[in-house]
Amino acid sequence: MSDIIRLLPDSVANQIAAGEVIQRPASVVKELVENAIDAGALHIDVSVTDAGKTCIQVIDDGKGMSETDARLAFERHATSKIKEAADLFALRTMGFRGEALASIAAVAQVELRTCQEEGQLGTAITLSGSKIEKQEAVACPKGSNFAIKNLFFNIPARRKFLKSNQTELSNILTEFERIALVNPEVSFTLHHNETELLNLPAIQLRQRIMGLFGKKLNQELLSLEIETTMVKIHGFIARPETARKKGARQFFFANGRFMRHPYFHKAVTDAYENLVPAGEQISYFLYFEVDPAHIDVNIHPTKTEIKFENEQAIWQILSAAVKETLGRFNAVPSIDFDTEGMPDIPAYDATPYAGVQPPQTSYDPTYNPFNITAVSPSSYSSYKSKQHLDWEPAFHGLEKNASQASWPEDDPAPFEEEMYPQEPVAPHTPSGLYDSPATESVAEKSAQHYQYKGSYILTSVKSGLMIINQQRAHIRILYDQYMAQIEQRQHVSQRILFPDMVHFSPAEVPVLNEVMDDLNALGFDLSDLGNGTYSINGIPAGIEGLNPETLITNMVQTAIEKGCKVKEEVQSMLALSLAKAAAIVPGQVLSNEEMNNLVDGLFAVATPNYTPDGKTILTVIKEDELEKLFK
Repeated sequence: MSDIIRLLPDSVANQIAAGEVIQRPASVVKELVENAIDAGALHIDVSVTDAGKTCIQVIDDGKGMSETDARLAFERHATSKIKEAADLFALRTMGFRGEALASIAAVAQVELRTCQEEGQLGTAITLSGSKIEKQEAVACPKGSNFAIKNLFFNIPARRKFLKSNQTELSNILTEFERIALVNPEVSFTLHHNETELLNLPAIQLRQRIMGLFGKKLNQELLSLEIETTMVKIHGFIARPETARKKGARQFFFANGRFMRHPYFHKAVTDAYENLVPAGEQISYFLYFEVDPAHIDVNIHPTKTEIKFENEQAIWQILSAAVKETLGRFNAVPSIDFDTEGMPDIPAYDATPYAGVQPPQTSYDPTYNPFNITAVSPSSYSSYKSKQHLDWEPAFHGLEKNASQASWPEDDPAPFEEEMYPQEPVAPHTPSGLYDSPATESVAEKSAQHYQYKGSYILTSVKSGLMIINQQRAHIRILYDQYMAQIEQRQHVSQRILFPDMVHFSPAEVPVLNEVMDDLNALGFDLSDLGNGTYSINGIPAGIEGLNPETLITNMVQTAIEKGCKVKEEVQSMLALSLAKAAAIVPGQVLSNEEMNNLVDGLFAVATPNYTPDGKTILTVIKEDELEKLFK
């Protein structure tokens, strides 16, 4: 049997590596910008066309590359960061494996212009599918200029399944944010289709955060800093009252590298226990500085997962630091008694009252209450007649009007006679159909539905007892109404007297623009004020009392999470989000008329059994099952 193991050509190996390293245009931006930072660049300009599908250009003012380095940089596992195995445990740079440029060149057309500061001429290299087509000496400024064109041109399947331009642009902005947050000393610019999206000057970290996510965030952040022999942690955490259900800014960085760490996230959330409502999230920007020998960053192709040697100890340090920060800034409610308006009661002091004697009482020892002197009849008669003579003129003339006098309003005696007549009253026979209400039919109708604990509606049906979840039923009804408004473009918008302001991060703005038409169809009226800030001028009618800022933010976050690129799916998602926000809450007591309208509206829709997201609305306990319960 012949040998079957063979070495893969470099071009095939590069394409296999590209499947892990280069997943989308955002991966190209991430790798090239990180290389620019490792090169010591102080200004990085990123320009993308068609969300990176057509062209991605990254220009930096770093130290550049020589002619030989520019050629070797596109070879597999060619890196300047590692010389021996021990260097793997002392990494303080972003890139180190030497796979990024080789993977990019395998799936795109690459043009590189680079020049060192001391060099008079630079180098220009053109590659296509890992093959070098041209190399020459050119005049160019100091630094590197990468132009990545026609990404995935030789892999049609990968290119076909790229998402919409807005979605891919949002992914690019997300990676851009992570790099900009950890390098505030570097200035960044980002252009899309020759339109400037971001211009971030070199500034302090707090100002960099505000430049990305809005100045409103400045009032929400509390500074955190702790230093131990094991780890140094600094950054910012949000106040408990700023928690939100969706859209929280949560970032972890370790040695200048973005990471996802559910274990440390649990430490932060546990510190906010009993301070934040269940299901809501808080924002944080936390930076870890650890000895590189105690962490491992080479466990995932995207390098967003990091293993720590002392995770449990760091967990305790992080949790204690967050709690200490909350207490230092009075974010934790303290036990304080409200004494405003209360009388000032001094403490008892017996010293000034030591010489005070209790008051003396005096009484007649000969007094006997049972020793009563007898009154003679004559004196009693004279007293009686005297009193009679004194009071009789006051009532003179009232005896003759006694029979005609009416009872006062506060005397209950005549009312009792009216309320309970002794003689039966013959019932009145109505002359027409609508002369008097039919009490029996009204009573029967009022008992048609029964509400249980403000959450369920019980009603009798032919097959048994039907139980309806009132909140889900209302969501089903509102969803169909909003979908009809979107399809027919017949919305009813309620103008806001004082418009609210809502700010979106650069990664959220493309998604908002993608769903803007559908938001307008629902009844929202938004005006772009620039720099990611929008004015909410109108909201759909029927959602008064809800926070429009939170509502729109949650919709955009849901669109980001779902990643919907089909317009119908986006419309359905928006209608469902709005229906959930506007639906009645569990525990709301409904009148008989409201229950009747809710049940009638539920059975008027096409699918009354399930909500749009597949949850059960109603169930029926059959008559046979009820009879079994009482056997």
